[in-house]
Amino acid sequence: MSATGELSLETSSEYDRTKELKAFDDTKTGVKGLVAAGIVSIPKIFIRPPEELAEELNLCHGDVKVPVIDLSNIHSSDRRKEVVDEIRVASEEWGFFQVINHEIPVSVLDEIIDGTRRFHEQDAEVKKEFYTRDQMKKVRYETNYDLFLSRSANWRDTLNITKVISDNIDPKEIPAACSKSSVECIKCIRKLGNTLLELLSEALGLQADHLGSMECGKSCSLVCHYYPACPEPELTLGATSHTDPSFFTLLLQDQIGGLQVYHEGQWVNVNPIRGGVIVNIGDYLQILSNDKFKSLAHRVTANLNGPRISVACFFPVDGGTDEKPYGPIKELISESNPPRYKEFFVREFVIKFLSISLDKSVLDYYKI
Repeated sequence: MSATGELSLETSSEYDRTKELKAFDDTKTGVKGLVAAGIVSIPKIFIRPPEELAEELNLCHGDVKVPVIDLSNIHSSDRRKEVVDEIRVASEEWGFFQVINHEIPVSVLDEIIDGTRRFHEQDAEVKKEFYTRDQMKKVRYETNYDLFLSRSANWRDTLNITKVISDNIDPKEIPAACSKSSVECIKCIRKLGNTLLELLSEALGLQADHLGSMECGKSCSLVCHYYPACPEPELTLGATSHTDPSFFTLLLQDQIGGLQVYHEGQWVNVNPIRGGVIVNIGDYLQILSNDKFKSLAHRVTANLNGPRISVACFFPVDGGTDEKPYGPIKELISESNPPRYKEFFVREFVIKFLSISLDKSVLDYYKI
């Protein structure tokens, strides 16, 4: 760090990455702090490796659309069958889809986006009270949980509200800037999550309560991302390509865009839909379905415009489900379709996930 508190720009021969990472982390102001300081070029710790940047020039970017599924009238037997079929195809072929008419008021979605903005844009000294790298903290503000593991840092900051096992979360545990909006969002998103568990169960050919009875929706974590405008977006990413350590994830995003999913050899934009909620299949459900449903890689590009704001609800990260193992559902395996994965404990899976960089997959560890 320089005397003014800015990250120093050293020559290649002088560059000490670990020193620069620690200096950045010690500011406790994240990427937002860099932007507030008026930087015009991004620090070297954010620049992707040369081979990645070269490969990016040859990557395909598709114009195909991620499936959009209308959840209206799902209690009508005929319409429910149509929706279940649409979810099955989307989960098998994409691992991603957007849902509309899901009964969460648009006002609730807008308020959690606004609450996330308020938290990240408040006085830096207030935010610092929540800054930590202790993954056991229920509420924590951080930038790049894998900062010291990844080859390049991501251009984003994050507020985590984890281990929510019931709707009765104490608002006092959550930062005041987003407390009310977070509590209301968690309540609504958990209700939608339970509905989707039923539909996903049926899409697997199981009884509607199957995944719910396995406690796949027992806990959730709200992860509120803030992606500041980036002066050199072509050199970095908002979020590295990765899959999610969850049964499934529900994602709300503002209208700026930037989320992409890797589908059939190309990066496809997941364009924002006003009032829409994105659903992506997580690693756990890929294992439970014995590869019938796919947990596909996705990423977020950096952008000259910003901030981009998104809120992800993971089911689950932790919630006591480590007491029993999960593995391919026995109704989905047979002599001709044997188990493709070993059993796992959620806590063990998460520990492995946190011990490697975001772009590395834990799924391979459990493959048979």
